[in-house]
Amino acid sequence: MNIVITGASRGIGFEVARKFASNGKHTIISIARNTNGLNNLKELCSKTESQLVTIAFDLKHTDKYKTELLPLISNQVKQVDILINNAGYLINKPFGKLTIPEIEDMTTVNFISAATLIQTLLPLMAKGSHVVSISSMGGFQGSQKFPGLSIYSSTKAALASLTECLAEEYKENGIAFNCLALGATNTEMFREAFPGFSAPLKAEEMANFIVDFALKGNKYFNGKILPVSSTTP
Repeated sequence: MNIVITGASRGIGFEVARKFASNGKHTIISIARNTNGLNNLKELCSKTESQLVTIAFDLKHTDKYKTELLPLISNQVKQVDILINNAGYLINKPFGKLTIPEIEDMTTVNFISAATLIQTLLPLMAKGSHVVSISSMGGFQGSQKFPGLSIYSSTKAALASLTECLAEEYKENGIAFNCLALGATNTEMFREAFPGFSAPLKAEEMANFIVDFALKGNKYFNGKILPVSSTTP
């Protein structure tokens, strides 16, 4: 399969790319702005049967998706079977102290970039393609909320709502859209959100679930927001 993953230079995205690379013969396009992380990922996956392609690109530059990012992807694959919108940006700060640029950056990376990338790659998707967006339990309606995460949680909630809307809009095309609201996972971002808290799951354990869901979940789900959480937070 041809797979595109954002936020692949660290954390869950890094482990998802590794898992895909070791799970069959895939072409995996891994996107992130951290060149060192991408180089490390490529080295670790160099002996697998899959082809891993790294693209260093800042997802905040949404005006360059169609002119710069799309050619880099379409030069590698003519069809996208799975898109995983994993990139995320978190600033843990009281709402009243957030600056407008900080709010804009979180909104762009967590929501606008995913929407723009979906729009950009839709021409490469066919019946059976699966878009999996990675949200958070903080953005899951009715879940417990935490101080300092108001904008982060709100942008992740917007990503969940977009998933529901696009599933309806593209159901006749046979393209599935689902969203995974992840709970506590031991990543750098989680530690920034909850200093001193010990998450029960490792990034590679959560990656196992995401990869399996991305490959098979569209047979059973479309337009669903699925909580993947064993603890609060």
